[in-house]
Amino acid sequence: MHIGRIMTEDGPQLVIVEGDVLYALLGDPFHGRFQRGDPLGYAEAASWLAPCIPSKIIAVGRNYVEHAREHDVEVPPEPLIFLKPPSAVIGPGSAIRLPPQSQRVEHEAELAVVIGRRGKDIPEHKAWDYVFGVTCGNDVTARDLQRRDGQWTRSKGFDTFCPLGPWIVTHLSPEEISNAEILCRVNGEVRQRGNTREMVFPVPKLIAYISSVMTLEPGDVILTGTPAGVGPLRSGDWVEVEIQGIGVLRNPVQ
Repeated sequence: MHIGRIMTEDGPQLVIVEGDVLYALLGDPFHGRFQRGDPLGYAEAASWLAPCIPSKIIAVGRNYVEHAREHDVEVPPEPLIFLKPPSAVIGPGSAIRLPPQSQRVEHEAELAVVIGRRGKDIPEHKAWDYVFGVTCGNDVTARDLQRRDGQWTRSKGFDTFCPLGPWIVTHLSPEEISNAEILCRVNGEVRQRGNTREMVFPVPKLIAYISSVMTLEPGDVILTGTPAGVGPLRSGDWVEVEIQGIGVLRNPVQ
């Protein structure tokens, strides 16, 4: 199932995406109590929002060997986690805004895992039971500020620095999620090409590790790290994150 959010005349609306047609989602998908409502129109004409409203976004640094290597840093012995604020979230088509404080803003294409149920101290072998679905994410980063500050809150936390979407895919198997190609294109040029099987710490280990630190809530998002090839974004660019089996997240840069 593909579950998204769109803006309607009556406000934000959860939708079920079936081919090109959008249907109202009635109820609460995170608690399994929902049904398909009336058709609302076509996907191409919709005003898309981020597919969920996370209470927190937990991101993982240096989770691909080649990405760590391109920054001349070591792969950590355990997951390197940090937080992005919910205020950074935007949906497909919304603009990534370049802040005046930074001269070097970069894209980071990532698999985003959406949590489906509340969990603390989740064992690895039960981690997939807590996954609602997956979507595309872009961990936009002010690279110069990241290097200058010595910690990552400011460089990762600007408004618009966490595009998510276009929808949450709930039907992929753990095997499919663990072997999916990730691409990032800027103005049609491929900048990043990787595969989720290249993660140093796979999704179950990330869920177990993070939940040993903090309680995960329905709708929370884990950004699982980025492959090599990160690069600069400039005003006027269009950046796309495409993940096999999910879709394409496309955002302009201003």
